[in-house]
Amino acid sequence: MATLDLPTNPYLLLTPGPLSTSATVKAAMRRDWCTWDAEYNNLIQDIRTRLVALATSKITDYTAVLMQGSGSFSVESVLGSVVPHSGRLLIIANGAYGERMVQMATRMQIAISVLRVSELDRPTPELVAERLLQESDITHVACVHCETTTGMLNPVQEIGSVVKDAGKIWIVDAMSSFAGLPIDVANWDIDFLISSANKCIQGVPGFGFVIAKRTALLECAGIARSVSLDLFDQWQTMEQQNGKWRFTSPTHVVHAFYQAMLELEQEGGIAARHTRYQENQHLLVDGMLALGFKLVVENLAWHSPIITTFRYPEIENFSFSHLYEQLKTHGFVIYPGKVTDLDCFRIGNIGEVYAADIERLLVAMKKVCLEFKMDPVSA
Repeated sequence: MATLDLPTNPYLLLTPGPLSTSATVKAAMRRDWCTWDAEYNNLIQDIRTRLVALATSKITDYTAVLMQGSGSFSVESVLGSVVPHSGRLLIIANGAYGERMVQMATRMQIAISVLRVSELDRPTPELVAERLLQESDITHVACVHCETTTGMLNPVQEIGSVVKDAGKIWIVDAMSSFAGLPIDVANWDIDFLISSANKCIQGVPGFGFVIAKRTALLECAGIARSVSLDLFDQWQTMEQQNGKWRFTSPTHVVHAFYQAMLELEQEGGIAARHTRYQENQHLLVDGMLALGFKLVVENLAWHSPIITTFRYPEIENFSFSHLYEQLKTHGFVIYPGKVTDLDCFRIGNIGEVYAADIERLLVAMKKVCLEFKMDPVSA
């Protein structure tokens, strides 16, 4: 039988997920698992319990549901399973991922209202309150917490207070923020929080999860517009059959995720991980500004510690593709921009990334800048 020598990673992923994972998370995927085995199903139940404990101290009020697919599958699952056919959904959008919810809801023929804010700005509780007052038939409200189009951190706690004061169901896409920033779903009055295995918990892609208020989830029976993405049925099966998934689960990914959860605990929990991400981001911003780059979101108080977007330098010979390829040769992969009508690129600092890695990136970035003959004063 042929053997496969697994190479070390040729580059570090400086992206908002998938992200670079630890060797031990990767190692957890090097054996096969049965989906029907009691040991595996017990592991699922342990993961669900741990997820709720990460989200709030009021663990009896909430439950966790795992859903196959990327994070967007879980977002679509929530929208299609939670908003009744007689309901109306307000979507707050200031980036590509808010707009993706608009696309999903439209395709599923969910009645919607869209509160659009500039990609370079944040929605405010006052704007949301005004819309809810104007359109009293709105029953549900959804917003992205960390809009990785720019790295903007939306004020979902403050908006949530307005939403709940109006008696609406509050849905938060915390895809790129959960476990990387302190969030308490109970104190923030979140009914449904959505995230993914390959974000701040630092697992690999393959499933997402929803942390839901039990009372809100119980109201969702029979609503789903999809069989595979029926959140309520998935929850009921996991509840009644000790962690069993309705359809084939990503067993290898689940075990990698469990290992990642253990490593989050070993690091010191969400607070410690948040501190590391903040230190990475501050070091990155300071270094990039010193090289002459400019931020897309200039107000640092609005920045998440997840990903930062930089404008192209105002020089004639700048090429993102060249920057990308040169950084890749130095061992780093970054993201292209996603802001409408603005030339920019993004650098993430979540995952198995530390201050020393950011410092190495800045050394490599400086070398590429010299190729472009960038002047930190004029750039």
